[in-house]
Amino acid sequence: MPGCPEAGGFRAPKSRNALNQYWWFCLEHVREYNLAWDFYKGMTPGEIEAQVRSDTGWQRPTWPLGRLGAQAFDEAMLRDPLHILSAGRMRRGAAATPPRTAVPANLRDPMQALGLDWPVSMEALKARYKELAKRHHPDANGGDRASEERLKTINLAYAAVRQHLTAEPRMAATG
Repeated sequence: MPGCPEAGGFRAPKSRNALNQYWWFCLEHVREYNLAWDFYKGMTPGEIEAQVRSDTGWQRPTWPLGRLGAQAFDEAMLRDPLHILSAGRMRRGAAATPPRTAVPANLRDPMQALGLDWPVSMEALKARYKELAKRHHPDANGGDRASEERLKTINLAYAAVRQHLTAEPRMAATG
C-alpha cells in the first residue's frame, strides 16, 4: 500500500478471474482489503447461481443420475449361455443353487420379466427387484416413459412372485 512502512507479508487475490495472482499487504491493510473485496461483485444473480452450482461439484462436470451410461448397456443384447456372469452374483459362503424344477405356469412371465430362474428364494427375489427398480426408475432415467412402463411390469412381476413365495409355506402346512 503506498505510504505504508510495514512489510507486505499477507497476500490477497487481485480479482475473481485471477485468484492465483496476489497483492501483498501488511496485516492492517490486508484486513481492510478483504473487508471491501467481494467475489460476487458485478455478477448477475444467474451468474452467481451458476458459480455456486459449479463450486458444489468442485468445478467438475456433473449430470443427473441415470443420464450417462444407463442407456449404453442393453441387457437383452448380452448373451450368457453358460451363466458365467450370473455366477458373480453369488456371495462367498452362499449355498449352491438348488436343482431346477419346473416353473409354475402362472409365474413364467413374471420370472422372465425379473430375469430370474426357478426356484428362487425370497432374498434373491428382493435383491433382484431392488436392482431392477433402481435401474428402471423414471427419476434415474430422466422421466423416460419406456422406463416407467418397464418399472410397472417389474412391480407386477415382483408382486406375483412374492405372493406365490409367501403362500407356499401356508399351503404346505395345511396340505
